[in-house]
Amino acid sequence: GAGATIASAITYMTEKKLSGNSDSFGKGDIRGVAAPEAANNASACGSFIPMLTLGVPGSGTTAVMMGALTLYNITPGPAMFTEQPDIVWGLIAALLIANVMLLIMNIPLIGLFTRMLTIPLWFLVPAIAAVSAVGVYAVHSTTFDLVLMVALGVLGYILRIT
Repeated sequence: GAGATIASAITYMTEKKLSGNSDSFGKGDIRGVAAPEAANNASACGSFIPMLTLGVPGSGTTAVMMGALTLYNITPGPAMFTEQPDIVWGLIAALLIANVMLLIMNIPLIGLFTRMLTIPLWFLVPAIAAVSAVGVYAVHSTTFDLVLMVALGVLGYILRIT
């Protein structure tokens, strides 16, 4: 119930300690990616438990979900099971269906996902930047947002190389 960020961090540290060669972590060792991602996916459903039973968000995602429910005058917590059982069981069913659909879609698409890793950076970076710029501009339709996006991107790049 602590959320994906904590689960991923703990799993990464545990996997690094349990591996015989911890120097390879952070340099492309697949175990450093696979273990945290498995924990990330597993914790998604678990973070809903404190929200539904106690009214306390288990992650950032469930905090946003609590905000959305509150906007519709639905108070997450123990009373939600008696006052809004259709919403509770709808959420649980949606999580179950989503996991099954991910399994059904991901197995045949593994080849495509692995080929996407071979896309060169000279193509990928401008494509992501263009899609990001369109998304940023679509929200408020102001050039200030685009300039802010570029400025923060440059700042992030400078911080990364130093």
